[in-house]
Amino acid sequence: MKKAELVFIPSAGLSHLVSTVETAKLLLARDGRLSITVLIMKLPKDTGVDNYIQKINPNPSIASRLRFIHLPQQEETSSSRTFVFDLMKNQTTHIREIVSNLIEQPSEANSQLAGIVLDMFCTIYIEVANEFNLPSYIFFTSGACGLGLIYYLVSQRFEQNKDLKEYKNSDEELTVPCFSIPVPAKVLPAVFVEEGPMPDIFLGNFKRLAETKGVMVNTFYELESYAIESLLSDSRYPKVYPVGPLLNLENKESGGSDRQIAADEIKNWLDEQPENSVVFLCFGTMGSFEETQVKEIAIALERSGQRFLWSLRKPGGKGPMQLPTDYDNFEEVLPEGFLDRTKGIGKVIGWAPQVAVLSHAAVGGFVSHCGWNSTLESVWFGVPIATFPLYAEQQLNAFQLVKELGIAEAIRIDYVRDMKGEKPSEIVGAEEIEAAIRRLMAEEGSGVREKVKEMKKKSRMALEEGGSSFNAQSSFIEDVIRNIDG
Repeated sequence: MKKAELVFIPSAGLSHLVSTVETAKLLLARDGRLSITVLIMKLPKDTGVDNYIQKINPNPSIASRLRFIHLPQQEETSSSRTFVFDLMKNQTTHIREIVSNLIEQPSEANSQLAGIVLDMFCTIYIEVANEFNLPSYIFFTSGACGLGLIYYLVSQRFEQNKDLKEYKNSDEELTVPCFSIPVPAKVLPAVFVEEGPMPDIFLGNFKRLAETKGVMVNTFYELESYAIESLLSDSRYPKVYPVGPLLNLENKESGGSDRQIAADEIKNWLDEQPENSVVFLCFGTMGSFEETQVKEIAIALERSGQRFLWSLRKPGGKGPMQLPTDYDNFEEVLPEGFLDRTKGIGKVIGWAPQVAVLSHAAVGGFVSHCGWNSTLESVWFGVPIATFPLYAEQQLNAFQLVKELGIAEAIRIDYVRDMKGEKPSEIVGAEEIEAAIRRLMAEEGSGVREKVKEMKKKSRMALEEGGSSFNAQSSFIEDVIRNIDG
């Protein structure tokens, strides 16, 4: 029996790595002919990746067919926003050597290298695949609407020579093929419309998606059927495989005994709360707010009278990729007396075991930054979202959830936090936040809760034998096997 090996190359950082590993594990479990090597690229001073890798304990049936190779960790030589792309460029020689070695000495007997699966930000390595006459694929960690928007913007920029800076702060609404309704320019990811070189750097990276043989998307047909049909019907673009939702449901990226103690304390508190009574506030790996906004959120929570669990993080320093940290004392940013007045109905925490919280029966709503992984987790557990996007493609996700799909309530759709810390962010007032939380937690109202519950069922059916994502995974595997049979 011929065996096919794939090389997965996620971009630097934990969130994309976790999705990549979950994809690799799923494909290996699906077909014994596959083996996968994942190349690990780390950001400077990043310890979270090592903690995560150490805790991966795959099913024994796939353990021998999944391996990791750590690329050399580089020092941060610049505070430039292009440093992540510079880091990837500097790894090209190492990746070329690894691929060459795998061709000469496959990881398993009778195995043949059948392709390279690249993260959506790693299209630079298409050149390596081409050097060895290997097909390249993309693993797109966001959704089908996000992929469709990128194709649209690439076409606007490079085929129609559109200056995308015209869309910044514009009231224009765009006809984007993957959306059934017009898309406001205000929800476009900021990096595509800002001044300077970054828009062309990012769009130049995404332009190369069209050179690949196929794109695996972390979504499922029932969630984004309109977008997926649009992508499948356009012959200009590679084949699309909607293979999700691919989630790390074990929270193995969270390392350390301190975090386990915190997770146990959180679970114990949730165990004491009534079913569907708690609103959970959590804003992702990079999510934090300045003191003024923190106080508005606190006032909204207190006025709502709602039970809450709030993951409150301290903003990192200025500069790119500065991660939030934990507060030594929450009282330094919260309104005076807030913790005393909300004692018993609310709990303020630092880091949160998000999957464990969302899966708990006490949690009935999720105030979220709308990162795609968080969005899929909320759908998987049937917990409706109130949208509070911060950066990247989160405004687009918020628009999609509220307006396109009708499965979320809006706090804001187009809110943007300046992640560079160079200018103050707009403040969302307590009244607006309180009203959204009340809508979110209402038993009856807009129908959002019922729609999310229905999508929860569909997300699980998609992965079962005969489901839409199961079939897309099968299609991808058979296409990969044909690479070596041909």
